[in-house]
Amino acid sequence: MRICVFCGSSAGRVRHVRAAAEAGRLLARRGIEVVYGGGRVGTMGAVADGALNVGGSVIGVIPHHMVEWEIAHDGLTELHVVDTMHQRKALMADLSGAFVALPGGAGTLDEFFEIWTWAQLELHAKPIGLLNVDGYYDHLIAMIDHMVSEGFLKPAYRDMVLVDDDLERLLDRFTDYVPPVYRWAEDAPIDQ
Repeated sequence: MRICVFCGSSAGRVRHVRAAAEAGRLLARRGIEVVYGGGRVGTMGAVADGALNVGGSVIGVIPHHMVEWEIAHDGLTELHVVDTMHQRKALMADLSGAFVALPGGAGTLDEFFEIWTWAQLELHAKPIGLLNVDGYYDHLIAMIDHMVSEGFLKPAYRDMVLVDDDLERLLDRFTDYVPPVYRWAEDAPIDQ
């Protein structure tokens, strides 16, 4: 199995780097190949190094312009160099059987929201998770729940996002994941 890890080119706090390295180690120890953005910096580099340091397989996907910035990881099992960020995200999705977002910035959220939107559009039926390290995603989770209460997100689509603060439990939930059955239908505004 391969899991795509969305994470940051920035390091964040020390606890985020540690959590990313541990995530890489855990995935590798479970025999799961890591697919990620191909960088050697930030939490991206920590995930890759964590997996590689325990004999794991890591596949990176990076656009040319980022290689030119000299941030590509040169010790990966495979490194795919693509032309655009769009190609990067599409290839990462194609290579992966599930997705997990670790703490990260705008790029991490971009990848997370795009893959979640693709699931809503039935472009894939793969599990999607948020690893909520030390409550990092608490505000995002509250916003997602607010989207449901305000009528902009169907509860079935909310249920597509699995949230846990423990990667082992999250991976176990991935194993049993069945996408919710829901078909989009035009609805009336909520009266309030």
